[in-house]
Amino acid sequence: MTHRVKNKIALVTGGARGIGAATAKLLAEESATVMITDIRDDLGQAMADSLGDNVHYRHLDVSSEDKWIQVFSDIKSRFGGLDILFNNAGISGLNEGFGPQNPEESTLESWHKVHHVNLDGVFLGCKHGIHIMKDKGGSIINMSSRSGMVGIPDAAAYASSKAAIRNHTKTVALYCARQGYNIRCNSLHPGAIMTPMWDSLFEHSPSGKEQAIAEIAAGIPIGHMGEPEDVAQAVVYLGSDESKYLTGIELTIDGGILAGATSALK
Repeated sequence: MTHRVKNKIALVTGGARGIGAATAKLLAEESATVMITDIRDDLGQAMADSLGDNVHYRHLDVSSEDKWIQVFSDIKSRFGGLDILFNNAGISGLNEGFGPQNPEESTLESWHKVHHVNLDGVFLGCKHGIHIMKDKGGSIINMSSRSGMVGIPDAAAYASSKAAIRNHTKTVALYCARQGYNIRCNSLHPGAIMTPMWDSLFEHSPSGKEQAIAEIAAGIPIGHMGEPEDVAQAVVYLGSDESKYLTGIELTIDGGILAGATSALK
């Protein structure tokens, strides 16, 4: 424990499990006060309870502006402000029963649902995050994906929403800098991180989960899938004063996937 975010107030959306839970845990270990939000209330409350007195839970549907306003009002009254906002909550469209997600067969309804959670949720978080942070500054960290930088044939809406988050992050960064708000805004682009988002792929793999993981790992230059803690470390860094000169960046956390083709060029 090095107290890298001591005395900072952090909000983590989608914090009940996966990357969000790992990030909330690490932020708390690094001495932040953390508000976890999610729509999985039992999991979220249990996670908060397991992490100690400085971690709290509130229900938040990130696609609802009214719910965002309520959560930020609670943070303001409890803690006086916010220093770190991790806009992590999102859905793939593949695990929610929305049907095919390729660009030919995806329905307009499912396209809207994925964007409503992923993109609208980040827009609303940034909008109200700016309001609460602008007096003393802070760090907004938006969860994009490697899928926001390359095409994904079977997850069209997911890829589209993550690409928009990548761009909106830069807009927020430049706007806050121009306004003199001292709010930094950066995006994360994980790839092949072992989270529940992979459950659907593993469940439908004809070769079984372990073989599916091995096949994915074979395409990762570093040789294995990442863990939620790998992303959590990046959030703590971007939320801390160590990254005070970084804004508008896109940080890939993918074991080298986006560095280029794994096959040697002749």
